[in-house]
Amino acid sequence: MQKIGNRLRALRDSTGFSQAKLAKEFGITQSSLNRYENGQSTPTVEIFRKYADYFNVSMDYIFARTEHPEGINYKFEPRNTAENDNLKQFIEMCFDPESPLNGRLKESLFRMMEKPEEEA
Repeated sequence: MQKIGNRLRALRDSTGFSQAKLAKEFGITQSSLNRYENGQSTPTVEIFRKYADYFNVSMDYIFARTEHPEGINYKFEPRNTAENDNLKQFIEMCFDPESPLNGRLKESLFRMMEKPEEEA
């Protein structure tokens, strides 16, 4: 918890805010903020979210899982729809067969669901 407290203090220090000013901004008491920064108490999930949003950093950064404020970026790669018959069947059911754009919309959706090409 001390690492997280140090990270919270460093974020506050980066703005030059006093504990009282940041506590007021977050709607908490200065003594609560002091306990968070000293590792004596654990903030609620909502307080962690306020830190992440206010300082524009990721939760990974706040939890000291990375030294990069943008956090760890996970690359989501869905299975190709050609390999996923259940997904294809679901997409087929979602479109009105009477619609003149039905074919084009489904085709676009299938293309979006395919594995993205590597970026240059």
